[in-house]
Amino acid sequence: MSDPGAPRSARRRLTHVDRAGRPRMVDVGAKVPTARRAVAEAEVVVSQDTLSLVIDGDAPKGDVFTVAELAGVMGGKRTAELIPLCHPIPLTDLVVEVTPDRGASSLRIRATAATVAQTGVEMEALTAASVAALTVYDMVKGVDRGAEIRHVRLLEKSGGKSGEWHRPAGGEAERGTPGAGEAGTAGRLRPGTRGPLRGPRRPRGE
Repeated sequence: MSDPGAPRSARRRLTHVDRAGRPRMVDVGAKVPTARRAVAEAEVVVSQDTLSLVIDGDAPKGDVFTVAELAGVMGGKRTAELIPLCHPIPLTDLVVEVTPDRGASSLRIRATAATVAQTGVEMEALTAASVAALTVYDMVKGVDRGAEIRHVRLLEKSGGKSGEWHRPAGGEAERGTPGAGEAGTAGRLRPGTRGPLRGPRRPRGE
């Protein structure tokens, strides 16, 4: 972490801003391509009646699960077109899963992205989860305009200079100065510790 008492020139700066304060794309040309993976989540809270409609396949616009999952994949593949300073990178895998949670009256979205590249794939996972959540809202807004998108966040990443990062089990990452690399080291856990929404996918009829 940066030393608050260190000279300003020695402190860590945002990588997408140059010394004059202008936005810039980070030059990753000198980096060696490595395997990278990121997992992100989002949640759409709906009424119990709406959740039942979605699970039963009776939502006004059709199969919410399939449409939202495909939309998430399509959105993740176009991340560099949506986020100005993201590098266009070749994805080797992108999986989006939408599962119902009756206890929370919500639809939980999990996006897993992978690549072999010179920069991380966190933004692709986050974009995929976000687009899937927006698609869920679009699919149910005709019967539930009060549906709410929550908890769009990174759960874990691996690869690159900063190595592995996992969101703490409580769901909130530690605040502070990011570490080296794309995602930093804030919130790092012991190896093997996992954040929320891990484990087998719930059957949609739950």
